[in-house]
Order: sequence, then structure tokens, then C-alpha cells
Amino acid sequence: MFANSNGNKLKPSAPGNGTNAVAPNKAVPNIPEMDLSHIDKTQWYDPRRIPKQPVKPWHEWRLSKDFEIGKPLGEGKFGHVYLARTARDKRYVALKVIHSKQIEEDRMEHQINRETDIHIDLDHPNIIKMYGYFRDADKIVYVLEYAPGGEVYTELLRQPGQRFSDQRAATYICQLTHALDYLHQKKIMHRDIKPENLLIGFRGEIKMADFGWSIKTAGHSTHRRKTMCGTLDYLPPEMVNGRAYDEKVDLWCLGVLTYEFLVGKPPFETNHRDDTYRKITSGHIEFPSYVQTDARSFIVNILNLDPTQRLNLREARLHQWVTKNKIPESKERYLPMFEKMKSLLPVLKGRYEEAAEISRSVYNQK
Repeated sequence: MFANSNGNKLKPSAPGNGTNAVAPNKAVPNIPEMDLSHIDKTQWYDPRRIPKQPVKPWHEWRLSKDFEIGKPLGEGKFGHVYLARTARDKRYVALKVIHSKQIEEDRMEHQINRETDIHIDLDHPNIIKMYGYFRDADKIVYVLEYAPGGEVYTELLRQPGQRFSDQRAATYICQLTHALDYLHQKKIMHRDIKPENLLIGFRGEIKMADFGWSIKTAGHSTHRRKTMCGTLDYLPPEMVNGRAYDEKVDLWCLGVLTYEFLVGKPPFETNHRDDTYRKITSGHIEFPSYVQTDARSFIVNILNLDPTQRLNLREARLHQWVTKNKIPESKERYLPMFEKMKSLLPVLKGRYEEAAEISRSVYNQK
């Protein structure tokens, strides 16, 4: 079954759809692709044109008549993500198309229900927004905010040495501390933070994007869990050792992510699972010579084997490495693909002021 945020169940009459775990051998679903090549051109992309209120209840939406489907953006274990725009008002979104049959075969109904219920309720500038979802024949479709910068992992591979500068890494990590603060206040553990699950917004900000392993602990007799889940290189020692854990597993993931941002690979990566487990539980971290001293301090203090001794999110934000390197936020900053638009802003502002003055004049004459 597939639950909505009101607790109603959307029964899959036919199979379909999924999370973002990589499964490269899956066939592309039979969705007709329209010629929307102009979507990728700067002049056609307005990030403000995103649906706040749907034109009708989400359960009445359909892929075939309500969307123009563009290029594939990504592939997951159960489905695919496409760039699209709404047929009626031409607003750009990302569609995550999940096949019910695959979910039923893998017995993932509970996980998909949980992901849906968690994600639909989130609203934070560093988290991809889910506007709604609906059933369409044998598919479940998530309607998501479009992030034109793509995956952080892909961007990482493009960098010299396949690693980010301290400035970029610290900026991303600072933004993630705010997103995690928001989740933890809502009693949600993410449990799968990694570059593949992070996207880049149109101003270059980082956005959490996959909640397939997330869990809401509110309402349980204990906030501690024992399920082993997530990604091997990012597993915290308490999970590896089969101990109960809480939201501090996300802090461990944040530390591993920081190391990968700065070095280009996770700190405990090996060619064999058991060797990776041993490295994780030893807590030993080796740093290349180019990693700054204060960056090492940040990573070591957050990758503490004792969860209670890890830097908390506020301490992480205020750590010297972050405060020294993070780039100040600015609403005037855009991805490089949008930089050419900046020269138009004074002209547009002037025209707006002119139109506003005309409107005031007409109003005063009434």
C-alpha cells in the first residue's frame, strides 16, 4: 500500500516505483518523451515558478495529460526521475516515477509508505520539496522541486582531484547542519547522508533529496533504533556493532561526508565489506597532507566512536573550520549557468518600478 499524509492508503492496482538506490540494469519505463530541449536553456528556466497550490487535488493528476516529460535526470532501484513541466501553467518540476510491481516484488511497501509520509511534510530551503504525489495506472509519481545543479556526487567528480575546496565543503556542511537540525527537531533520522543523495539548487545551495531510509521516532516507546541501513562506507560504529542508536548516526554521516568532500573518497573505504567494518569500528582515520589542521580537527571530533562525544550540530556550525571557510549566503548568487542573467536585474527592477509608479498614479486618480 502507499499512504498519503492524511493516513489514507493508495492501493497499487498494478505494480510500480521506487527510491533512489542505484540499479543500473533496470529498464527505462515506457513514458513518451516530448521535445523539451528548450527547458535546459537559461532563458526558459525560472526557479520561482514552482507549484505552491495544485490546480486540483493531487489524486486527480495524471502523467499522460498533466505533464510534459523531458530528459531523464536520474535512475533508482525502483524507478526513474525526469525533468518535466506542468501542461497547464508550464511550471518546472522533477518527477520521480516509481513502479508498483517492483515494490511488491521486493516487499518495500512499508518503506515507500514511510518515505512518502516523511517527505511530503518537509519544508526547508536545504531539503528538496515534495509538492505532491499520485497514482497513475501501475505507477506512483512523486512531484518534486527541480534542482538544476544536479547531484553533488557528479559535481564532486568534476572537480580537480575529485574533491571540493575547503570553502565549498564548509559551505555545504554548514547548510546540512541546518537541514539536520530541522529534521531532528521533527524527530526524524535521515540515516543515509551521502553525495548521491544530495542535490544543488539554482543558487548553488545544497539540498537533501532521498528519504528512503529515514525514520520518524516520535510516538515510539524509545527513540533508539537497531535496524542496520544506509550505505556501507557511511555506517556508524554503533550500527556495525548492532547496538541501539539515535539521531547521532546522522552526525557520523556528516563527518564521513566532510572527509569525502575534502579527499574524494570516504575515510573507511576498502575493497571488502568486513575490512570496512573493521576500519569503522577502529575509528582510525588517515589524512592526506593537504587536509588543513582545522579540517582534521572537525572530522576527528565528529567521527567519535562514542556517539555522546560527537560534535553536536550547533558545535559543528561554529567550528573554526566552518566559520573560517564557509561562503556567506547571498540571494544574488546563482549557479554559473544563471550568471548571465545578473546583468538583466537592474533593467527588470527599473521596469518594475516604472510599472508600480503607473499603477499608483492610476489608483490615485480614482
